[in-house]
Amino acid sequence: MTTIYLLRHSKPFQAHRGIEELTDDLITSNIKSPLSVIGENLAKASSAHPEFVNLDAVWSSDYVRAMCTAKYFAYRNKVKVNISNKLGERVHGITSWNQLPDDYEYHQLVDENYKINDGESQKEVRGRMFSFITRMLNNYNGKRVLIVSHATAITFLLTKWCEIRNGKFFFKGEEIFDGKWHYCEAFKLTFSENNILLNIEHIE
Repeated sequence: MTTIYLLRHSKPFQAHRGIEELTDDLITSNIKSPLSVIGENLAKASSAHPEFVNLDAVWSSDYVRAMCTAKYFAYRNKVKVNISNKLGERVHGITSWNQLPDDYEYHQLVDENYKINDGESQKEVRGRMFSFITRMLNNYNGKRVLIVSHATAITFLLTKWCEIRNGKFFFKGEEIFDGKWHYCEAFKLTFSENNILLNIEHIE
């Protein structure tokens, strides 16, 4: 069997940000955001969870907060952090946050093709994430792999196998997650030798 862990990054550096004299666009600024002090401590503590022992590989999105989270898991398992932009957060298609419609999140969840401008739809994010998972299954058959990504990207990937009702996630009719995302939220996906998904478990 192959085990793939999906982990949301830890708490980013936001509350203590002051004046920002920058020329970065929205996407670049979002990518560059590191972890807060609390986030660093949470990532380190989360990496000590018994589930994350004996990992064969650690992969991260190219967002700084994801890489900063992944480094603790890689360090404990004596492996390197592999990085892929296929694991990044959904692209919103806006140039400033005030351009985001109030019902944007709702529309993205109920309509897999909904997107703004040159942003990404649920279907597009799920496609790139699932393509990456398929490659991991082929390259790490029988291994244990951790993937550090983002809440929305992981949510859209999970819709490949899960039903979301009233914000809650169901796999094979059973509720596996209440939909209340926290930082370092994690899921364990177990696949057969033929890459068939057998189970999804929410890691407490």
